[in-house]
Amino acid sequence: MKLLVVPVTPFQQNCSVLVCEQTLRAAVVDPGGDLDRIDAALQAQSARVEKVLLTHGHIDHCGQAGAFAQRHGVLIEGPQEDDRFWIAQLGEQGQTFGMRGAASFEPDRWLVDGDTVSFGRQTLEVRHTPGHTPGHVIFFHRAARLAIVGDVLFQGSIGRTDFPRGDPGALIASITRKLWPLGDDVTFVPGHGPLSTFGDERANNPFVGDAVLGR
Repeated sequence: MKLLVVPVTPFQQNCSVLVCEQTLRAAVVDPGGDLDRIDAALQAQSARVEKVLLTHGHIDHCGQAGAFAQRHGVLIEGPQEDDRFWIAQLGEQGQTFGMRGAASFEPDRWLVDGDTVSFGRQTLEVRHTPGHTPGHVIFFHRAARLAIVGDVLFQGSIGRTDFPRGDPGALIASITRKLWPLGDDVTFVPGHGPLSTFGDERANNPFVGDAVLGR
């Protein structure tokens, strides 16, 4: 499986393009905007998008997900249904932030903890990771030791919890109980900024490092 990270929207959100190299079918995670840029990345790999996957309902991650899915005639899977209220107000948020094309939509499948999603010959495991938003999920490719974690965890930081229904205790629990057990060797793509590994964050992250949490 090949990973391409395409920063999109004025927030420079990391849209992940995952390509099954055996079939050239792709899953696009969090196509929040700049759809032509995402399509260019697909075309450069001669890949055809098969599915849209969403980590959570914030505008920079899914503001144009409905339009992208409609453009390609594919399904949207994710996030968990507790983020329905975020998706319902995408049009209003688009006007507030000046992000044209943002619009609400109905995912074809709401995800729950323990689900799997597939594209080509690849399978991703789903973990429900609330805290940043109540319906946030992450996607884990076990064979590639790769996780797409949205805005749960960043290199040297963690997700904000000052949005409606944010929960700092739930976020810490999501990180320590859902991410860390996947393994220190797992590389993760955060919603913004550079990639890192769970092991590096356990060693160095000033918010959730082992030394900070007394582990």
